[in-house]
Amino acid sequence: MNSPSYIAIEGPIGVGKTSFARLLASEMNARLVLENADENPFLREFYKDRAGRAFQTQLYFLLSRYRQQESEFSQFDLFGPKLVISDYIFSKDRIFASQNLEENELAVYDQVYSLLSPRVKKPDKVVYLQADDDTLMERIKRRDRDFERRISKDYISQINEAYNRFFFGYSDTPLLVVQTRDIDFVRDPSELRDLIRQVGRAGPGTLYYRPMPGTFG
Repeated sequence: MNSPSYIAIEGPIGVGKTSFARLLASEMNARLVLENADENPFLREFYKDRAGRAFQTQLYFLLSRYRQQESEFSQFDLFGPKLVISDYIFSKDRIFASQNLEENELAVYDQVYSLLSPRVKKPDKVVYLQADDDTLMERIKRRDRDFERRISKDYISQINEAYNRFFFGYSDTPLLVVQTRDIDFVRDPSELRDLIRQVGRAGPGTLYYRPMPGTFG
């Protein structure tokens, strides 16, 4: 049985990738695959003590994301949706590991990652949502998750920069890069429709899209 098409939404903490993945899946009648970050038992302590909890947190994420990917893409319903929408790519784990782990910890992590990564299905298309640090912090504050209240702007800036570096050299799949600072696709249906059209347009290579507020009809 052929696998369905697979679109992954990515971006740094707070950019809105899960919200967009939900909306896109609803509009396109797709099966939705969401990462279960809140279920990581080490995550709350990580935000209190990054150095002390980083390796446990990162290794749990790596293994749980691998198990989810293996489970979600091992079998498909012949009569189910022919499109899968996810709010992450497996490679995101390595982005965070590179920022959170010490050199010796990262060496151990990379050994495990190198064994698992080739077994994971790659998306047919990736949508990378961008925003500046201030916008990310404002959105994190707005959603007000208790365990995220300790996140510092310095950490968000570090992760945001790491994401930009990663996707600057990304060539594994077709890529749509969207600057989201000036739009609100959750509250504005016209902006959502426009963004969905851009996802449909994206083809081989990388397409950059910077929507401007107030220009949609």
